[in-house]
Amino acid sequence: MPRLTGDEIEAGLADLPGWTYADGEISKEFAFDGGFMGSVGFVDRLAEAAEAANHHPDLAISWNKVTVTLSTHSEGGVTDKDLSLAREAERLAG
Repeated sequence: MPRLTGDEIEAGLADLPGWTYADGEISKEFAFDGGFMGSVGFVDRLAEAAEAANHHPDLAISWNKVTVTLSTHSEGGVTDKDLSLAREAERLAG
C-alpha cells in the first residue's frame, strides 16, 4: 500500500475532525466521560478492530483521554490503512 502525499493526507483528514498530520503520522486525542474505564473500553474496542485489520496504532491512555497515533511503519508514513482505522476509531468513540 503506497504512502500518501501531504495533499492526499490533508484531503483524507477533511472528514475526520480533530485529527492532525505531523512528522509522518496522524493523531487525535479522544476524551471520555467515563473516566479511566471509558478510556480503557475504547482502547479495547479499537484493539479488536486494529487486530482484525492487521494494522496497529500507537495508543497512550491518560485517565479519561486516549491519544491515537497512526502511520504505516512498513511504508514510512501515512497510507489509506491509517485513514481507514482513523474512521473506525471515530465510529468506536461515538
